[in-house]
Amino acid sequence: MISFFHTVLYTPIYNLLIFLTDILPGGDIGLAVVIATIVVKVLILPLSLAAARTQHAMKGMEVELKTLKEKFKNKQEEQAKAMMALYKRHGVNPFAGILTLFIQLPIILTLFWVFNSKTLLTVDTSILYSFIPFPEAISPYFLGIFLVTGASVTLAIIAAGTQLLHAWYSIPIPPKSDTPSMSADMGRAMAVQMRYVLPIVMGIFAYTSVALALYFITTNVAAIAQEFYIRREKKTLPAVAVA
Repeated sequence: MISFFHTVLYTPIYNLLIFLTDILPGGDIGLAVVIATIVVKVLILPLSLAAARTQHAMKGMEVELKTLKEKFKNKQEEQAKAMMALYKRHGVNPFAGILTLFIQLPIILTLFWVFNSKTLLTVDTSILYSFIPFPEAISPYFLGIFLVTGASVTLAIIAAGTQLLHAWYSIPIPPKSDTPSMSADMGRAMAVQMRYVLPIVMGIFAYTSVALALYFITTNVAAIAQEFYIRREKKTLPAVAVA
């Protein structure tokens, strides 16, 4: 399995990074990290959009789902049928978001793996494709300022800040319910952690390497842009009639 992912994901992304380093002025590998992240994000954009659309559709159905769960509280089979009918009426596949997430996750982790390499400034010729030229020079500095294998407080703060901005924009915190339940409390706790704790964790990881900080910043900005696009798209779509 590890060999499969190394061949199918790691090696192509690594070769993309080396190719970009070769064609960029000064061999700026930090800039290559940013562009490689953007290229991969564009390639998996259809999957990302599908998952985001499903997530937004599910959020819009929360009230109706809650009503159904209360109505068929002790009738699990009827509840399942009613929920599937609701999904169908709204044109939502509840499993689509999970499927696209599982497809995206290995790609995203591979990006992290490539950029977290301790040998980022060297070229592993054993996995370099024959048509990828060996870079004449590799600059260890991003824009001539930040050492890509070093640490930067500035970029770590920007990484944490962009994650916080994305969380505030895309992860609402549900209000406390008058009738508390375990699932509602867990959902609210998860939302709070995603909004406030995750940016701190990301900032800590980003501080370990400028290359990772650049990856996180680029990913966060792309996620904010995608959320903005989905919201604008949602506004232009006609409302779904509820029977």
